[in-house]
This record gives sequence, C-alpha cells and structure tokens, in this order.
Amino acid sequence: MGMNKPERDLEEALLAKLQDLKYEYCTDIRDRAALEANFREKFEALNRVKLTDGEFQRLLDEIVTPDVYEAARSLRNREAFIRDDGTPLNYTLVNIKDWCKNTFEVVNQLRINTDYSHHRYDVMLLINGVPVVQIELKTLGISPRRAMEQIVEYKNDPGNGYTKTLLCFVQLFIVSNRSDTWYFANNNVRHFAFDADERFLPIYQFADDDNAKVTHLDDFADRFLAKCTLGHMISKYMVLIASEQKLMMMRPYQIYAVKAIVDCIDQNCGNGYIWHTTGSGKTLTSFKASTLLKTNDSIHKCLFVVDRKDLDRQTREEFNRFQENCVEENTNTAALVRRLLSDDYADKVIVTTIQKLGLALDENSKHNKQKIAQGRTTFKQRLKQLSGKRMVFIFDECHRSQFGENHKAIKEFFPDSQLFGFTGTPIFEDNATVKQIEGDIATLRTTNDLFQKELHAYTITHAIEDRNVLRFHVDYYKPNDAAALKPGQTLAKKAVVQAILDKHDSASGDRRFNALLATASINDAIEYYNVFAKLQAERLADDSQFVPLKIAAVFSPPAEGNKDVQQIQEDLPQEREDNRHDPAGKKRALKAIIADYNKRYDTNHDINQFDLYYQDVQQRIKDQQFPNRDLPHKGDEKIDITIVVDMLLTGFDAKFLNTLYVDKNLKHHGLIQAFSRTNRVLNATKPYGHILDFRQQQDNVDAAITLFSGAQPDRAREIWLVDKAPVVIDQFKQAIGDLDRFMQSHGLEARPDQVNNLMGDEARAQFINRFKEVQRLQTQLDQYTDLTDEQREQIEQALPKDDLRAFRGVYLETAQRLKELQGRPVGDGEAANPHVDQLDFEFVLFASAMIDYDYIMKLIAKYSAQDPKKLKISREQLIGLIHSDAKFLNEREEITEYVRSLTEGEGLDEAAIRDGYERFKAAKQSDEIKDLAQTHGLTTEALADFVHTILQRMIFDGEQLTDLMAPLDLGWRERRERELALMADLVPVLNKRAHGRDISGLDAYEHGGA
Repeated sequence: MGMNKPERDLEEALLAKLQDLKYEYCTDIRDRAALEANFREKFEALNRVKLTDGEFQRLLDEIVTPDVYEAARSLRNREAFIRDDGTPLNYTLVNIKDWCKNTFEVVNQLRINTDYSHHRYDVMLLINGVPVVQIELKTLGISPRRAMEQIVEYKNDPGNGYTKTLLCFVQLFIVSNRSDTWYFANNNVRHFAFDADERFLPIYQFADDDNAKVTHLDDFADRFLAKCTLGHMISKYMVLIASEQKLMMMRPYQIYAVKAIVDCIDQNCGNGYIWHTTGSGKTLTSFKASTLLKTNDSIHKCLFVVDRKDLDRQTREEFNRFQENCVEENTNTAALVRRLLSDDYADKVIVTTIQKLGLALDENSKHNKQKIAQGRTTFKQRLKQLSGKRMVFIFDECHRSQFGENHKAIKEFFPDSQLFGFTGTPIFEDNATVKQIEGDIATLRTTNDLFQKELHAYTITHAIEDRNVLRFHVDYYKPNDAAALKPGQTLAKKAVVQAILDKHDSASGDRRFNALLATASINDAIEYYNVFAKLQAERLADDSQFVPLKIAAVFSPPAEGNKDVQQIQEDLPQEREDNRHDPAGKKRALKAIIADYNKRYDTNHDINQFDLYYQDVQQRIKDQQFPNRDLPHKGDEKIDITIVVDMLLTGFDAKFLNTLYVDKNLKHHGLIQAFSRTNRVLNATKPYGHILDFRQQQDNVDAAITLFSGAQPDRAREIWLVDKAPVVIDQFKQAIGDLDRFMQSHGLEARPDQVNNLMGDEARAQFINRFKEVQRLQTQLDQYTDLTDEQREQIEQALPKDDLRAFRGVYLETAQRLKELQGRPVGDGEAANPHVDQLDFEFVLFASAMIDYDYIMKLIAKYSAQDPKKLKISREQLIGLIHSDAKFLNEREEITEYVRSLTEGEGLDEAAIRDGYERFKAAKQSDEIKDLAQTHGLTTEALADFVHTILQRMIFDGEQLTDLMAPLDLGWRERRERELALMADLVPVLNKRAHGRDISGLDAYEHGGA
C-alpha cells in the first residue's frame, strides 16, 4: 500500500527524532534477509560466538514461533542451543541484565514477504537486532480500536511475518497521527476479537506522573522511546500472564507507583502510600513492585498483606495469574512462620492476611499461650532471629485493618522494616473514625499518620477522564405519592421492591447486567429476600408474560467458633454485630436462602461450607454474559440481583455488574467503595455505573465526591456524574437533527428506506457515523431510571421505535457492506478509501441483550401459532426485529427466508420451529457448497470437508487450500488465480457459519486476496 505525502513527512520527522535520541538509522535493512543478517551480527557479538550458516538457520527455526507469549518469554530469558558439534550454547537474544546496554536501531519501510503475505511496515525499532516495536503512522483521525483492528488484520494474514520471521518478537504496537499517539501490547490473535461482543485488549495513551497526557509524537518519543526508557518499559513494566499466555502493559500511573516504592526502598527513606482508585489495577501494581524487590539483595522478605480470607485467596490467585506458582498458600500461621524463616528464593515474596501475621507476633494469642504453658518455643520467639532483618510490607486496601494493634506490632517487632499501603479511598481527617489516645489527647488516625507520605496518586477523577472506569448516574428515588422525604428516611420495603421490579430492566439494559441491593442489616436482607419472593409471585399470577428476576442473598452466618467465618467478618462490622442477636433465626434464614439457591442452580452448598457458597455467588455475578456464543442457553445460570449487607461492597470487581440499589446509609469511603462496584468498563452498552438510592443521600454523595476528587475538586461533580436526562435528550434530538440534515443534503428524505439511495461509500460512511451517535445516546437513555412520562414521550416523538428499529437494520446492512471493503485498494497502486478504512462500527451497540437466538425461535413459534386474523406480530415486524440486531448479522438472510417460507397460523410449536429451521439451514448450506464446488471444478465432498475443517479449528492456512486444489493438477499461476477466485466466493460463506467468531488467517482473502 503506497504512502501519501503527509504520511511520508510524518515518517521522516519521526526518523529524525529517533536519531536525535541516538538510535542508529539502518537505511540498508529493508527486507527479511537484511533483518536476519543484522540480527545474526548482534547475536554473535552479544554471546561471543561465531555460528555456521547451518547453525544460524537452525537457531532461527528454533526461536521463530507464531506464539507471541512464547517469543516474549524467550526474549527475556537465558536459553540453550545445541551446536553442530553437540556442545551446548547458553545464550540470550538481548542483554537481559542491563537492557540499556543493548544496541538500539530504527528501520523504516521494511518489507516482509512470506508464503501468502506481502506487507510493508512503517517504522520498526530493533533492540540488539530484534524487532520489538512497530510504529504505524496515520494522517487522518482514527479511533484507537480501528488502529488496533488494522494491525490485527495484518496479523491474521496466512503465513504473515509475525508468525514466520523475527517479527514474532514484536512486543508493542504504536499508532500515531502526530498529535494523537496510542500504544498496546502484542498478543496472540485469540486475545483480539472484533465482533458483537467487542472484546479486545487495552490500548493506552502515555502520561506524566501527574497524569497529564503525553500524546504528541515528539513528546511521546522523548518520554517513552528514549533508549533506556524503552528498555525498561519492555523488561520491567510488561507483565507476562502465564495462566492466560498473554502479555500485559502496565499503565503509566502503575509504572510511577512502582518506581516510587522501589526508589523509596533503594534510598531507605521511610514508609509511604499509593492512592490509586478502585478499578485501577492495584494488584498488578503491587505484584510488579513485589517481583522487582525479589532481585534486591538488601531486602530479606517482601510480604504482601491483605485483611480477609477471600482477599488472601483472590490476591494469591491474581499473583499466580501473573506468574505461575509464584505465591504459595499460607494455610495457617505455622506455614507463614515457616516461609518467613525459609532462605528459599521462592519464599522471598509472601502473600498473607494481617490476621495470620498478627497471630504470629502476638504473645497473648491462644496458640502462643499454649506454647508457653508447654514450655515450647512460640511463633514470636522463633521469628526473633528476623527482627533485625530488612523487611518490606505492602498492604492492600490499607485503610481497613491497619488502624489497630497489628500495625504497631509489626513496627515494633521489625524496626528496620518499610511499610507501604495501597488504597482507593484514603482516610483523611474528615472521614477518620479511629482515635489514637496519647495521654489526655485523642487524635484521629489518618492514612498519612500511618504511612508518613503519599508516594503517588491516581484518583477516580483521573480514572474517569482516562475512561479506565465509568462515571455514575445517581437516581435519588422518590415515590410519586410521597411527600418530601428527608435524607436518610426509609421507605417501606414493599415500595422499594416494587420500584426495583419496575425499573430493573431499564437499569440493567434488559438484564444484560446485574445488580446489588445494599441493605442496612441482616434482618433487612432477610426481609427483602422474602418480599421479592412474595411480590414476584403476585406479578406472575397477574401477568403470565412476566419473567421473575433471579434473586440471591449473601451475608455471613453466626461464627460459632468457626475460624474461617470469624476471619471473613473481620471487615464486616455490621454483620458481626447483627449475628450477636438471635443467631439461631439468622442461621435458619440463611439455610433457607442457600436451599433456594441449590434448587435454582442445581448446586449442593450448605451453611457449614459458607465460603464455597460465597465464591459461587461471586462467580455467577461475574459470569453475567450468559447467554453468549461460548455458553449458549445458559440464561438460567444468571443472578439478576444479589442482596448484601457488608459483603461484596468492597474489593469485588465484576464487569457485568452495573447497578447498585441502596437502602442503607453510606458516606465517605464506604460510599465510594460501594458505588465503585458498578463502574468497571465493559463496552459501549455500559455507559455508566448506575445508583438507585432509596434514602435521599445527595449531601453524602456530594461530600464524598469532594473528599476523594483529588485533582480538580471544583470540577469533580461534572467529571464523576453523567449528564441529567434533559441534557441527554437534547443531545439525542440534536443527533437526530444532524442525521436529518445530512440525508436532506443528499436530496433524500430522512427515512430508513432512503439510506440505500445514498451515492458513494463516503456518504454511506457519514451515515454510519451519524446514526451510531444516535444509537449511542439511545442506549444511554434506555438505562436512565428517572425518566418522566413526558420525557419518554419526547424520546419516542424524536425517533419512533419502529423507525429506530428500521434504521438499525439499514445501519447493519450498510456496515456489513462497508466492512468488507476495509483495507481493499480502490485501484491499482491506490490506497484503501480512507473514509471507509477508518470506520469503527461498534456493532455491540446494535446487539440486544434480550433478543437472542432462543428469543427469536420463540417469537417465530408465536407467529406460526397465532390466528392470521388477530396478528399480534406481523411477518415484516418479525423480520425487522431480526435485521435490527447485530447478533444475526451473518445469519439474518437464512432466518428471513425461513420466516417467509412459513404460513401464518400454521400452528408449529417451538420444537418444530427449531427443527424446521435447522433442516432449512442445512439444506441451504448443502446447496451452497454444491453450487460452489461445481463452479470451481471441485467435488462436493472435498469442498465440504475443507469448510468443515476450517470451522472446527477456526484457523485457515494456505496449506489447506493447496491440498484442496492439488487434484486439479494446475500450473502455479493458474492455481493461484483459481484459489483467489474460490476464496472470494467462500469467505462470506465461512464468515457466516463462524457466527461472528474470527477465523484466524482468513483475513487476507477478505481484502481481495493476498
């Protein structure tokens, strides 16, 4: 693909900049052979070896791999190679002890030709001859996701350079149009997906330590691409996740936090805390800080300390996710003591709970008293030998259990220790509740009191502006017939449940997401559970179409001496207190709730293994994406609302949780923690975290926002909270007006049926962008729970539902056509159409949570069963519904044909409809393959096997195609032409049958052949 002049100018400016940064510009490296020769020279110099040509070729064969994770691992490790004479060569590809001492080179317009792939790469950065960074330059505004998608299209080409050459070692991709620069980690193709679910890896902008963005390419080069900095970014601040075989790039604020801790330890300058908001990836940050300390010989041990059993397990699993078996389970205090005393390098980083650590250091603990009575050595006495050692303690969520005796005991026992805390919600004087008594003076204990100084801050204000977490929509609910409610005044539970039943479908995007109901006590939680059961039964009796919500409840049982439950309750003050009163009644109620749960989900939990029940509830909340393409027909596995008291309101992350119903008093850090359960980023269908407050706590919300805003407190409300409904309705009307004016400017009425009359791809691309904005605002308004009847009427008048559905259908039809053109040259030597190529379709906005395959089959059955004279849904309305949903993008023609083949009032039940459709589809697909086989001179059986193999493996490579064409006995050129002709016909067939999943390697043929 040729470069235009602005792109060429941009490239030349970047090359000059990199040379200023002392990169060596290699003008002679323009192809694979030159790249490999340069790598050989650097490899031999680094490892002080001279390889024969045969040995070098074998080395290349061994290190080049299509597995990105494996390539990344070998780039960072010492590896072994057997030479021709049988002797081993232990080597590294780069200087892994000091990455700054490698050679840094830049090449441009590198062309890599492999089996079916002919690509040219704008700029590549080489470290010791290994290509580690690819920079793609753009002149037009481009969405970062589209930039990523274009690179993944390159990676999908069969036999591409990333799988067949040294390009397998690329660690980072950078995309820039000079003023706007983004970067993301390389990964295996399975980790990238662009479909109706829009699941893809994070993409970043760089920032300074105050979180000011560094987006201009020159500034980015200075701050990120300086040779030593880039070496550190790749060696220190990328994480290889072993369990997922995936590469992860740390975000800028995570890097600055790690640096701050490491510098503080290197300089031995006391303690400190990191204020990073919930949802910002504190576990990854602490993991990286801990692992970097593993190599610090002046540190004896690093303990990562959490304060609840489930957090201990969760954190250990997270650490082991980043590096397999790096942290063992400390099943009891004795195991912790044993690991503290161990000199094994594997025991240098330990994850434990503060309770276990406290027991080890407490002479008055029951265990230590027993030891003393028996004349045996106590834990504390055994640990005495460590008291003079240099220890590092990193505390997760340091505002919880740190304001007690444990903190003091650690400092007294390990005087040469350094303590670091992570918190999303620091304790300031305004929200401090624990007092320290010194003589007659009582002082409030703040995070600053305990940890001396703030080392780095990344507040929720920063995170919202970076789109790392979502804003909040807060609805202070008042019943229509109620007089003015006072703050904190409670509504009757029946009124609250009725309001939730009325609003939940809107709040949750038609149950795409789930919710928590935060209650003030265990008794309230029990009562709510029963009220939901009663009111839902009544609704179902009145309305057979009503689908009851699946309600679960989770609160801790009376401890009754159970150590596990006691440990869970360390951070559950309300539940611990509640369980002191009528414990038998609470136990009875929880048993009944668990029994209901077992019946609904076919599980076998009991109150004696409460932790397993608690884990199961958490997993179901996280797995809300049922039903989806991976686990179809699993809607029954979902929980819609989980009733809680203290549990799950801190330290719990779930992307599919978007709503918090509040019937308890919240303030300060407790309020922020609870609200933050809802604001994890998913995709465009989740525009904000939703709070429905039944206690009129606006003053508490405002005070909490002010307290925790950090930067820009004067703008905090504007940043944290979404616009109110009237503002969004005005934006919605404006977007519809823009669409109307656009259609009129092309001499067309603003009607769905007129979109097909738009002339030219540029005009169609403009329609895509304009209607996508309409749908984005519609999605946001659909989830507002505080719309008045008048506002709903305004929305309906602005764009009636039938018109909206028809526009969605024509959008999907147009988008599908344009997507097939992306990346295709418009003529000989000409680049792809930029208006089409830069489009980001966001199909997820057009995939309903409610309308799935099961729903459509039920609807077709209803259509078949109804009396033709009393039609509730017409054939065209049914087809319109199918055409307006992105999930049916690849199958809508078949379903439409099938619906048209049915007779109204035919009376088929759902089973017959499903069976009929499967037979209809199979016959149509069989005819399609038969016709294609005849057209291309192949046997039907061979082509059917070819298609079946690809769909089974979800991988296409050139060898499969070569094997298929072999019986035709053609010359190379004619065979190649026949292959391209066949694939031009076959690609849409394969994509349709893949149901939205990406077939690795097929992409080249979608763009006019390799």
